[in-house]
Amino acid sequence: MELLIDNKSGAPIYEQICSQIKGQIISGVLREDELLPSIRSLAKDLRISVITTKRAYEELEREGFLYTVAGKGCYVAAKNPELIREETLKKIEAHLEEAIRLASVCDLSCGQLTEMLRILMEG
Repeated sequence: MELLIDNKSGAPIYEQICSQIKGQIISGVLREDELLPSIRSLAKDLRISVITTKRAYEELEREGFLYTVAGKGCYVAAKNPELIREETLKKIEAHLEEAIRLASVCDLSCGQLTEMLRILMEG
């Protein structure tokens, strides 16, 4: 599992870890029931606090991406199609929000933006 921490990013480190692990699970890089690095091991590899790594794993478990086996470690949970769809929808919304922001910068109307989207979807 490869994770990169961007210290220049405005996003907290635990969110960067969560986002990258979710992406690897959704894309199939990390497979169901695959053992993740221990909290201590990942913290050491990334040169971050164990508390930060623990927070990321707990968040991923709370969201249904991981499960923990006491004394064994954290594993990738079975893919939940609804959860994956929701994550994808959140990404689409973020991209659309950015498109709306850019459209307002160049005075593109809602109708023009909608037409652009329609054309792209037909293409």
